[in-house]
Amino acid sequence: MTESNRLYGEVIETEVLSPHMLRVVLGGPGLDAFEPIGDTDQYVNCFFLPEGAPYEVPFTDDAIRDLPRDQRPFARRITVRAWDPQTRQLALDFVAHGEIGYAGRWALHARPGDRLQLRGPAGGYRPEADADSYLLVGDASALPAIAASAEAVPEGRPVVIVAEVPSAEDEIPLESPGELTVRWVHTVDGGDAVRLLADAVAALPRPEGVVSAFVHGEAESVRAVRRVLLSERIVAEDRLSCSPYWRLGHDDEAWRSVKAAWVREVAAETLPSPVRTERASA
Repeated sequence: MTESNRLYGEVIETEVLSPHMLRVVLGGPGLDAFEPIGDTDQYVNCFFLPEGAPYEVPFTDDAIRDLPRDQRPFARRITVRAWDPQTRQLALDFVAHGEIGYAGRWALHARPGDRLQLRGPAGGYRPEADADSYLLVGDASALPAIAASAEAVPEGRPVVIVAEVPSAEDEIPLESPGELTVRWVHTVDGGDAVRLLADAVAALPRPEGVVSAFVHGEAESVRAVRRVLLSERIVAEDRLSCSPYWRLGHDDEAWRSVKAAWVREVAAETLPSPVRTERASA
């Protein structure tokens, strides 16, 4: 990261959204160059400093390039929940499990005035304006993008959210200008964790017309949902945004090392070709 393109925010406030989700609002002159890209799943790469780091935010690539690995920052992708162009404040929602994980731990202890360096944003999904309905599926890691996507659908269009969280206490308010239906599934209810979202999606009434779908979260759970949607021809593949944010049993570094191969493997799966339904003319 060069002197000319550094971005960093100062913590303005924090908010507990649920037992496992925290919101951190960033502001300050370090975000003067931030420009949103319009995708509802847009994310920023955040850089979390290890304890005792011999530098502080903002820093340059040159300042950290030759440091031992355990002294360099740990990069994590965090979804942008909201950007306020008037106040130029950035809201990031973090999944936190106590002291586990660099990002969640930082958010848990963040206080006004703390700084966080970031790069981005980037993304790849926004609800398609010509779809007849919308299906948004994921676990807690995808909730910020799901919430932002639900708020961006055309007024009055059906939008169904299927969201997996640990328990009822982890459910958060979700809003949309569309006709919103929310189906919560809880990890603590038991059953095959990989199948929780897929089974919930399979049980939904079959939508009519063109469906724009967003399916993100744990890798094998995402794969199971993808199989349902494509094999049952509920969604055309070119209308499906499907991506694994993490994988059970893998830390972030281990998952990154195998993610590309996993994505290729899933893309090569043999499934029936979906039938695309064109939107009727008004």
